[in-house]
Order: sequence, then C-alpha cells, then structure tokens
Amino acid sequence: MDWLLDPFALGIQQRALIAGSLAAIVFAVVGTWVVIRGMTFLGDALVHGVIPGIALAVMFGFNPLIGALGAALVMVVGINFVHRQTEFSEDTGIGLLFAGMLALGVILISTTDSASRTLDAILFGNALGVTSEDIVVLATVALMAVGGTILMYRRLLVLSFNEQKAELFGLKPRATHAILLVMITLSIVASFQTVGTLLVFGLMVGPPATAALLVRRVPTMMVTAGVIGVLSVASGLIISYHAGTSGSATMALIPIVLFFIVLITRSVTGELGARHADHTPETATDVSA
Repeated sequence: MDWLLDPFALGIQQRALIAGSLAAIVFAVVGTWVVIRGMTFLGDALVHGVIPGIALAVMFGFNPLIGALGAALVMVVGINFVHRQTEFSEDTGIGLLFAGMLALGVILISTTDSASRTLDAILFGNALGVTSEDIVVLATVALMAVGGTILMYRRLLVLSFNEQKAELFGLKPRATHAILLVMITLSIVASFQTVGTLLVFGLMVGPPATAALLVRRVPTMMVTAGVIGVLSVASGLIISYHAGTSGSATMALIPIVLFFIVLITRSVTGELGARHADHTPETATDVSA
C-alpha cells in the first residue's frame, strides 16, 4: 500500500494528481470529438501551434495563456486563409502552419538566456510544478468543456458524422466547428503546464481512441476515456516516482500503450472467433452426415 501512497505524500505530488486528472477529464470530452470527427491532425497542429505564443509570454513576462490563445488564433486564421485562397485541401494549410509555428517557437526560445530549460518546460511540461492557479484554470476549462458538450451535444454529434446533414438541419456547422476549435485550444492551453505541449496529444487522443475500441455510444465513450485518462495519470505519477522517469511523459505514454494492448487483444480474439465460426458449421455438417 505504501508503494501506491508514497508518490502522493507531498503537496506538490497531490497537486500534480489533481491537475492531471482534470486534464484527463477535459481531454476525455474534447478528445472524443477530435477522434470521431477525424481531427487528430488539426489537433496535433494546434498543440504545436501554441508554442510561439507561450515562448513570447516567457520572454516578455506576460500570462502564457494569453500568448497561447493568440498563437492558436493565428493558426486557425492562417489555415482558413490558405484553404480559401488556394485550391489546396485544409490539410495543406495545417501542415504548413504546423511546421512553421513549431520552428518559430523553437527559434524564439533559442534567443532566451535559459533556452534549454525553457524549451523543456514548454515542450514536456512539469507535472510537479503545478500551482493552485493552474488547477483553477483546469477546473474552469473542464466545466466549460463538459457544459459546452451538454448544451451543444446534438450539434456536435451531427457535425461529427455528417456536416451536410448538420447544414440541412440548420445546426450551423461552421459556428459549431469554431466552438469546437475553441474548446480544443482551451484544453491544450490549460494543460501544457501539466503535461507539456508535445505530450498533451497523448492524453487528448490516447484515452478516447482506446475507449472507441471498447464502446460505441459517445457519452459512454467519454466516460470510459475519462476513467482511462485518470488511471493513466495516477499510474504514470506512481511509475515515474519509483522509476525516476519524467512524470509528464509517463502519463502521456500509458494511454498509448493501453490503446495498442486493447487493439492487439481485439485482433487476436477476433481472429480466434472467426476461426471458430468457420469451423463450427463444418463440424455440424460432419455430425449430421
């Protein structure tokens, strides 16, 4: 029992658990929409796109949340501009802004006196450096994500599966898409301190993708993803404490590993079931014969 409790004996460790769990809940809700709508590339681009804004905030001493939101706005506007002004698909604009914003962020960070330490903090987070203010921000974003999903559930659901139907039913798909982008951006911005901008994607996609292998209904998927995410955070902190690994990276890796375990298990059991189904009629024929 001490092996499980010792990693959470100190206040900084308890704050890391609370913040990580709140981030897991946020990503369970927002990440489910990202996965079922096929927006993982855009989500990944936004994760990288906020880095220049955070870097500017560190350099000039203003709130990183403001910097990240500003950078995300530049990303969204830039992607839409490329898509509207050219014949390229939206993925082209996403790819261009993805690489450009990440490169710009690294260049800005490289000009600081403590470039290496600043880069590590932004990219990989510091789970044990979470403050009470970070927890309040995460709790607020969690309430917004859950509340927004409840209020706009029908719009988000129809948009996720058929944008044309959403337009036909008068559900304003463009406005709904914009609101979803805001939710994704806020979840990334609020969580970068805990798991880092590069690792946040593991919690955003890993638990919902794993949940999608296990259940079908969207609300059940979100609840399952939340459970997987919180367990990943807790087990990640426990493992990192005893193994001396990065807490943020360990938390982000666990749901990815779990996804492949579930996928491989499903594949193996599916093949066994198919073989059994193929074999059963033959056996029945032999007996009847």
